[in-house]
Amino acid sequence: MRVLVTGVKGQLGFDVCRELSKRGIENQGIDINDCDLCDEAATERVFGEYKPDVIVHCAAYTAVDKAESEPEKCAAVNVGATLNVARAAKQNNAKMVYISTDYVFSGEGEEPFETDAEKAPMSVYGKTKSEGEDAVTETCDKYFIIRTSWVFGINGGNFVNTMLRLGSEKESISVVCDQIGSPTYTYDLSKLICDMIVTEKYGIYHGTNEGFCSWFEFASAIMEAADLPCKVEKVLTSEYKSAAKRPLNSRLSKKKLDDALFSRLPKWQDALERYLKEKQKMQ
Repeated sequence: MRVLVTGVKGQLGFDVCRELSKRGIENQGIDINDCDLCDEAATERVFGEYKPDVIVHCAAYTAVDKAESEPEKCAAVNVGATLNVARAAKQNNAKMVYISTDYVFSGEGEEPFETDAEKAPMSVYGKTKSEGEDAVTETCDKYFIIRTSWVFGINGGNFVNTMLRLGSEKESISVVCDQIGSPTYTYDLSKLICDMIVTEKYGIYHGTNEGFCSWFEFASAIMEAADLPCKVEKVLTSEYKSAAKRPLNSRLSKKKLDDALFSRLPKWQDALERYLKEKQKMQ
């Protein structure tokens, strides 16, 4: 099996390649310097040369607020490039994994969203990721769409790193307390992806670490785990100005994972603990 991973310089792409190598699965990671996925001809050529059996498409435009002021650029990456990758997957008869997000939903209510819940994105980022999903489902027969949330990994910037930095610089910080979701460690998510690609259990799944919390609770857990004295104050989303509207409910149901007999990811608290240990090892 030969696996081509896009966005290898990002958190998830890095961990997917690392996990594939650990399992002895041949893989190649690419990023923007290797291939501009927005260029259909270049994508077709690079993918045609490698002849992958599986494509794991981690590359994405993820600057949620910035996307509001540059929607065309966001769409070019999240929709256009995804369509090019999906076409390349089809041409090579390869399985495709597309990484999506809780932002495809309305963010309303308190119940976890099922995989077949109506999509109603409320930001440019969410809309483009939803359209990226559509590009995959309309182009490919053999696909896994995995919606995730609140990701953090060793190879890049993320909320945990920001909190660690702020926690060492400030006496107190304010963090929103009414957005609820699941922090997700890319190391754990990469294992699920690698479990999926050796099967033919195609479809749409939700993959996050277990348990729900608010960003405030997550930030508080980070300060405690890192033994930082910084005080975390609660603030409501309505009091916190941002260009893009954020979902209050980012809870995702794992029923589809259970039905397909895939293992759920560990609890987010356990994931955070392991992530901080890995960061310490690398210092």
